Amino acid sequence: MKNYMITTDTTADLPESYIQEKGLGVMSLSYTIDGETYERGHDLPVEEFYAKMRAGSLPTTAQVNPEGAKKIFLDMMTEHQCDLLHIAFSSGLSGSYNSARIAAGELAEEYPDHKVIVIDSLCASLGEGLLVHKALCNQAAGMSMEENAAWVEEHKLNLVHNFTVDDLFHLHRGGRVSKTAAILGTMINIKPILHVDNEGHLIPLSKVRGRKKSLTALVDSMEKQMGSFRDQNDIVFISHGDCEEEARFVADQVKQRFGIDSFLINHVAPTIGAHSGPGTMALFYLGDYR
Repeated sequence: MKNYMITTDTTADLPESYIQEKGLGVMSLSYTIDGETYERGHDLPVEEFYAKMRAGSLPTTAQVNPEGAKKIFLDMMTEHQCDLLHIAFSSGLSGSYNSARIAAGELAEEYPDHKVIVIDSLCASLGEGLLVHKALCNQAAGMSMEENAAWVEEHKLNLVHNFTVDDLFHLHRGGRVSKTAAILGTMINIKPILHVDNEGHLIPLSKVRGRKKSLTALVDSMEKQMGSFRDQNDIVFISHGDCEEEARFVADQVKQRFGIDSFLINHVAPTIGAHSGPGTMALFYLGDYR
């Protein structure tokens, strides 16, 4: 069985320590804030990024283009002498998956002895990260690249993404809520519950009044959605927009209600945080449906 490397995007929001430990390949999406452009290897400390957003800075993001994706893939194949299984950021939120797909097609023609499989994860943030984590576990258990790719395709819609935001303004900027809804919701302390649907888009699910209720609502949804996957949730991933104390509160709620005591908690990195804003809280796990 030929050796292969699993790769993903910075939008998977996995900690750098995890990336290094697992030997994970990463394709970097860039972001610009206050006139400076950053990417992996030239990062703005995430706390500073969110401080800038809280002060009124409005970041923008950029996808990877096909030429950039091709160079990254080629460098990884050359350095590690292996095939690549790339689990890409949702096509419903970015064109980076398509860039990776184009790059893989060109490399297949130019380097027929190597293979690059690109999967549209239809996931984001640590939902993408959890899917990558499961793929890495499969690889460690001896699964071939083709078998692993088939598993990821079969189970990616079982990756549940439920999240809430503290500030509706950033969702308004991204076209997720109207200006009127953002203003009115802010006035009466409405907090939306959103998810990533089967097409990989951000979709509002419901609304609750008050921050603490919105955090509890994430765990309530977990109760409903885990279903037949309850015993397969040996670890739960939580990402946050610079509000770690509240992330710990959500983890405690999950532990108390479901007995799960293994978590990976990390910031929503700037590429996604630029659109969700400070105070975002997201919970990721396996479930019967999204």
